[in-house]
Amino acid sequence: MANDFVKTFVQMCSYLQEPCHVARFQKICGVKGTFPDKATKPDSGLPEQVDCPGLRKRLQQGGHGVGVGNGAAVDASVSQVNGMQGDVTAAGPDGGDADASRAKPLRRNSLTGDVGQEFLIHNKFLFYLFTFGTELGNEMFFIVFFPFLYWNIDALVSRRLIVVWAWNLFVGQSTKDMVRWSRPASPPVVKVEVFYNSEYSMPSTHAMTGTAIPGCLFMLTYGRWQYPFLFGLCVALSWSILVCVSRVYMGMHSILEVITGFLYSILILAFFYQVLDKIDNFYMMDHYAPLVIIVSHVSLGLVAFSLDSWSTSRGDTAQALGTGAGAALATHVNYQLGLLVDPPLSLLPLTLPPITISVVVRSLLRFLIGVAVLLVTRMIMKALTIPFLCRLFGLPTDDVRQARQHMKVELPYRYIVYSVVGFSCVCVVPLLFRILNLA
Repeated sequence: MANDFVKTFVQMCSYLQEPCHVARFQKICGVKGTFPDKATKPDSGLPEQVDCPGLRKRLQQGGHGVGVGNGAAVDASVSQVNGMQGDVTAAGPDGGDADASRAKPLRRNSLTGDVGQEFLIHNKFLFYLFTFGTELGNEMFFIVFFPFLYWNIDALVSRRLIVVWAWNLFVGQSTKDMVRWSRPASPPVVKVEVFYNSEYSMPSTHAMTGTAIPGCLFMLTYGRWQYPFLFGLCVALSWSILVCVSRVYMGMHSILEVITGFLYSILILAFFYQVLDKIDNFYMMDHYAPLVIIVSHVSLGLVAFSLDSWSTSRGDTAQALGTGAGAALATHVNYQLGLLVDPPLSLLPLTLPPITISVVVRSLLRFLIGVAVLLVTRMIMKALTIPFLCRLFGLPTDDVRQARQHMKVELPYRYIVYSVVGFSCVCVVPLLFRILNLA
């Protein structure tokens, strides 16, 4: 009985991992590849050398004119123009491509620089919808979202979300490097996005962050803020589903990897939600908190960097951990200086103030000034840190991309720069608001 269950479970996982289902979903959503005819079997739509493998390991690929990554090879001979390129003027034999638009991945592969292969978009609404959805799981979105939430709405919720975000990314990226599954094969899958194509794919960290952040946001704010339960639940579920489905649409993950990321994130969130209050109080009040914060976050980064060769996931993990460390240190400093004032429990649940012109203007001023400070801080720290580390370790400074593939450069660079950015977001910028009477 148990053996039959395990066998059925393994078969189901293998079935959900097959890239054919990703390609089929993309076709339903109006995405069509421009693969050479010789790459596919007649009438099958599948590549000659792809047999829809289920549970597969990383493929070491190579070849002339082909970009190499953890995913499929990318034709490097196509035009290197990114984004939508307008309507197709020449229809296919059946006239089916007459209303399609040619497009390219919006960003180059972060490791190899490949621009990806051109594809056709038959449904622009779904293209823009899922492009927006995938951005909701990207690090850049959270770098904007967390500060806005901290400066304008609720500092306590924001700093606790940062804790969940950093740990969630660390666990997800580390799991990828231990499992080492490749991206869905292309063809048959169309790579609508190639930026993360050189990373491993199991589990989907977009699905993890896209589930953990809205889920944790809902749990932290319901009861603290006054709004209908059903409204908050629907927003959290919609956010999560949109991010998860967008990763299949983009051709970055199989159905199994997205489902695994979703469930994995729920398990992590169930654990961390129980201890978030204790972690936050420890960061604020304990005299040894700064030492513990620095040692723990740096140790986790060293673990993540030692699991596999360099890729964008190493930098993303260190960036999240550095941001978390900086924000945690700033929380401790704010509390010790008496600058951290959370609303007392007697005022709960909180209600949003009336939306007036004055409130909107002050919120926008805080956001714009704060982001400007963070961008300047990041620019200055980046300009100082990378050349310094290259000189310190005797590496050439003319090729920044190559230099950052060394752990001894990338790890301290990410930690130093983004810990300062995180500290500035939580401590320096709010102090500046007090000076400008914008607090």
